[in-house]
Amino acid sequence: MTPALSLNHKRVLVPRGKGQAESYSELVEEYDGVPIKIPLIAFRPIENNQLFAKCLKKLNTYDWLIFTSNVTVETFFSLADSAVKVDLPKIAVIGKRTEAVLKEKGVSAVFVPSAYVAETFVKEFLPLVSTGIRVLLPKGNLARDYIAASLTKAGAVVDEVIIYENYLPDDSRESLASALENQRLDILTFTSPSTVDHLMAVVRENQLQEKLQGLVIGCIGPVTEKRLQEYGLPIHASPKVYTVKEMLKSLALFLTKKQV
Repeated sequence: MTPALSLNHKRVLVPRGKGQAESYSELVEEYDGVPIKIPLIAFRPIENNQLFAKCLKKLNTYDWLIFTSNVTVETFFSLADSAVKVDLPKIAVIGKRTEAVLKEKGVSAVFVPSAYVAETFVKEFLPLVSTGIRVLLPKGNLARDYIAASLTKAGAVVDEVIIYENYLPDDSRESLASALENQRLDILTFTSPSTVDHLMAVVRENQLQEKLQGLVIGCIGPVTEKRLQEYGLPIHASPKVYTVKEMLKSLALFLTKKQV
């Protein structure tokens, strides 16, 4: 069923990498957009991660395990032995996608916040925190320390360990520069601050700032929104519900109003 709102066949940047780009592109097409797949972010596990190995050995000593993204879930279980599921502590997650990927692993979350941002997570999770509770927080190399700092302040003992790093694929640098130079994009979408940083790195390296003028921009979440503002970029759509579908819906609404 074609929604009433439409992206009017605009060419939409799909910044997700392999494994997520297809579902993202399908949503773009549902709203009559043309997906242009250029991954602005990719992930790789930290090799020879001795700190993480130590945390896994004492996994049964933690009261909580917190996953803040689906990438964290995927990386955690790819690095951990399959037997680790037996010793898992209670699990808290941020985001529908994170919860869904966890369920695919045969594991359920005990705690899911009402909104999928760190600030809401902390606010709603703090009543469960008592002095001395132990928390394991695996994360990416560019993740914020807000959750760990807030829980530590409340009396928790938090082991924060980096298990993966994110980066801009080399192929994407050339593809993005070419797409911007030749004006093959109408709408830019951003799903994290890192995607903003990586795009702007390419823009600055190739002096393509002028090519951003006139492009429609949508993003997910207040942290990503703030990063766009720091670069002085306009934000035309930033939905209250932090999902790709709602972002695309908001972009379609923006375009509809613009035509009136």
